[in-house]
Amino acid sequence: MAGVVFLGFVLILTIDPRYFYVDDTESGAVGNWIQLGHLMREGQWFPTLVLDQWMAGNYPVEGQGGLWNPVQMAINYAAPSVDNLALLATAVKLGFSIVLGWGVYRVAMEYGASPAWAAVAGAAAPFGGFTLYFEDPSWVTSLIGMAWVVQAWASGVRYARGRSGPLPLFAFLYLAISVGYAHSALMAGVLIGCLMIGEYLYQRRLRPSLLLGGVGVAAAACGAVTFLPGMLSSSVTWRTGEEGALNDNFLTAPWSETFTASIPSSVSSIESWTGETTTAPITYIAWFAIPALAFIAWRKAQPAMREFSGAILLLAFILLFTAGPSDIGQIRWPARLLPFVAVISLVLLAALLSRYGTTRPLRPRLVAAGLIILVLVLRASSSGPQYFGRHVMWGVLIAVFGALALYLARRFGDRAVAALLIATILPVLLYQVSTYPQALNKWYLPTSQSEAKEGFPDFEGTTLQLGSRSLIRIDAESTELPWQSQVYGNYAKDLDLTYVNAYTPVGHRWFSAMLCMEFDGSTCPNALENVLTVDPYTGRSFADLMLVDRIVLQDKQYPDAADNPPPAGWTWVSVPAPAASQVHVLERIAGPVSTQAGRVSATVGTEVVPESAEVDSERLRVTAPDGGSVVFARLAWPGYTATLNGAPLQTKGLGDMFLMVDLPPGTTDAELVIDFRPPGQRLGFAAAGFGLVLIVALSGLYYFRDRPRYRVRTTDQVPSKTA
Repeated sequence: MAGVVFLGFVLILTIDPRYFYVDDTESGAVGNWIQLGHLMREGQWFPTLVLDQWMAGNYPVEGQGGLWNPVQMAINYAAPSVDNLALLATAVKLGFSIVLGWGVYRVAMEYGASPAWAAVAGAAAPFGGFTLYFEDPSWVTSLIGMAWVVQAWASGVRYARGRSGPLPLFAFLYLAISVGYAHSALMAGVLIGCLMIGEYLYQRRLRPSLLLGGVGVAAAACGAVTFLPGMLSSSVTWRTGEEGALNDNFLTAPWSETFTASIPSSVSSIESWTGETTTAPITYIAWFAIPALAFIAWRKAQPAMREFSGAILLLAFILLFTAGPSDIGQIRWPARLLPFVAVISLVLLAALLSRYGTTRPLRPRLVAAGLIILVLVLRASSSGPQYFGRHVMWGVLIAVFGALALYLARRFGDRAVAALLIATILPVLLYQVSTYPQALNKWYLPTSQSEAKEGFPDFEGTTLQLGSRSLIRIDAESTELPWQSQVYGNYAKDLDLTYVNAYTPVGHRWFSAMLCMEFDGSTCPNALENVLTVDPYTGRSFADLMLVDRIVLQDKQYPDAADNPPPAGWTWVSVPAPAASQVHVLERIAGPVSTQAGRVSATVGTEVVPESAEVDSERLRVTAPDGGSVVFARLAWPGYTATLNGAPLQTKGLGDMFLMVDLPPGTTDAELVIDFRPPGQRLGFAAAGFGLVLIVALSGLYYFRDRPRYRVRTTDQVPSKTA
């Protein structure tokens, strides 16, 4: 299984060396790994704020940095040392694809599949259509989270049936939750709920279900610190969830898409970024998955359905969820769970074929399989009529290889069939990757850290870029790629430069409104005027309040900028080619301001003497006889506290953006201390302590009391010898 996954990756790379370094991976995830790795190497093992990154710099709120996930932390720590970023992304995705396949293999075995059929399921799962076209190229965090959830599934069944202790289940659940991907945490909870119900229906005992729930509670408690800061800060972000539930059909998957799951050529009616039809086989599972249903002895399998009830409940939930609505509060795009549909379907298929696969009576089963193939071809033709010839060709190939599989089954048994099916995975993969375009955009960012740094201007200090990625043609043939002059997404992190602009799926409502800054750091033409606007209370411009040293203007958005006189206190500076033809650069005449001691950017009626400044705290002496204010170059995130000579002061946001503290009259040489702690972190630590105590108690209960006797004996898990 692992070898097939490895060879599959090699085949994909021969077609497209950048396949696994696309869209959110190249623009977001890898840059985060690199920056977090640098911070860890500087001693910040659990980073919080990157102040000059502003709305993208609150890592606990961003959530997906894996700040409390030991495996992700190891990836982050290693990332700065890997020069080839495409290689880094590919290696990580290959590793977790094998973890995913291994997890599917384990689950199938727990439900009674033979090793051969379990290997088929494990080898096919990492190359399901949605995984191949969305998670493998782009959404790496989703792939990682799914791999851990599937491993937790296997360990959960083992624990419920007395074949293992609670620690593996706890570990995999915690890893799934602490990745920070909302859908992974959702699926971890749904998994435990479905297993609790399913195991009760199977075993007719409440105790195993309660024990499963206990481990789930322990893992959720330990992982709460990952999500609490984002939830408690959501009121100032784009992700408030105020819209409630709505359905615009974007990335929702109607149930009729089930009938394209075995046609490798079928495009999907699911709406995504390529339009109302996604021109890629994103609902594909395996060519044999649906036709094989005709060769299961369903009457004999019926008594065993209680054993599979947890998996069936899980599949039912996901099918309901993926059909819509498209947004439920902060959870959006339900088709993201389609990979779980593929995984669960493969697990159930492997178990059922192992235990109840049959060719007798042959003729009616052949007729049923033929009708299924016909329906598959017709359904695929309705989604992509322009590919009708391809669909017919694949219908014929499915029939031919299905007949060969039947011959091998009757002549040589399950292992021969499994070998044939595994051997067909890679040719189908090769066809799909070489025939259908990727469903997401390529940014064509440089793959080498060192080469990217050599070709980019050495901008020291804090830089704000004003421009829009949408104005640039970015494709393989483009002669105007901006990566030697501009940064979008997390490209500045690849360069190890300090930019305000960075990738964020969370944002900050008022800061983004001031610069009309989008998720990728793009801004609108009004951003220059807005950032140079003078705040009436402090008499300083917003650029001054941010302690920005440099403003880079995109030529396409500000074509005549350098022909105009610079703003007061700024001057135009030259940059080397090719950047000179793409951007105009303003720098402060008096030199950098970001190098000052502390983060105070304005005072009103107050004298300030900085004493110390850290990322999460600042200490200064203040004097304000008639009262006054201190404004900091810090975004006013929830979580800031202030004390004056030890007495608490209220913090506020100047324009809902800049952290500000008002000082009372009579303040003389007082000590003002600013501290930041992600909201909910103390509660998260307390919850983690409770979770650890609970899992220790459950482990003690299993190893010292229940292990000798708490074991489920099943007589119906012996694989069928009938092909």
